[in-house]
Amino acid sequence: MSIKIKCNEANHVCDKSQYKEANFWEKIKLTIHLIYCKACKEYSSRNKKLTQAIEDSRVTSVSSEEKQILKEKLQKELSK
Repeated sequence: MSIKIKCNEANHVCDKSQYKEANFWEKIKLTIHLIYCKACKEYSSRNKKLTQAIEDSRVTSVSSEEKQILKEKLQKELSK
């Protein structure tokens, strides 16, 4: 088993790590890769910022009832 990984694999592990799906060995290989790969280090940094922005957001969605009302209004307007 090699400790060295390619950039596309590093990016995949970075994504998995973001969602807490990467195992210990994958995290070790990613950490080693990030030591010498500036591009992947930047990718990882942007990924962390994106994750933090999503976690900090206060996005709300419309309720099922509101969706139904909007759907009915849309159908009414389209049928004119």
